[in-house]
Amino acid sequence: MMLLLSHSEIEQRLKISLNQLFDICQQYNIKEMALFGSILRDDFNNKSDIDFLISFQPNTPQGLLTISKLKSHLESLLNYPVDITIKDSLKDGDNWIRRNEILNTAQTIYE
Repeated sequence: MMLLLSHSEIEQRLKISLNQLFDICQQYNIKEMALFGSILRDDFNNKSDIDFLISFQPNTPQGLLTISKLKSHLESLLNYPVDITIKDSLKDGDNWIRRNEILNTAQTIYE
């Protein structure tokens, strides 16, 4: 079941302050950060990963190195495995079922 979580509920699940994520967003020129997947559902547990949907500011390098550094930074902070999906690539992707599921369930935490 999909939940709409308050900021305090998200912080409890992530075990960090959202301000720490906001700092990362500013550091990496992230325009929008959203969560999707099990972090927002009742089945989230200590073996789950955390799924992020990211949009970068215009003219921000979005290469593999940038995304790899961001992933590593988030994993170090959260102590969970992290998956990053870039919103622009999701919109351009062929898998419309996955796209619709993510876009319809994602909860924006930074914009």
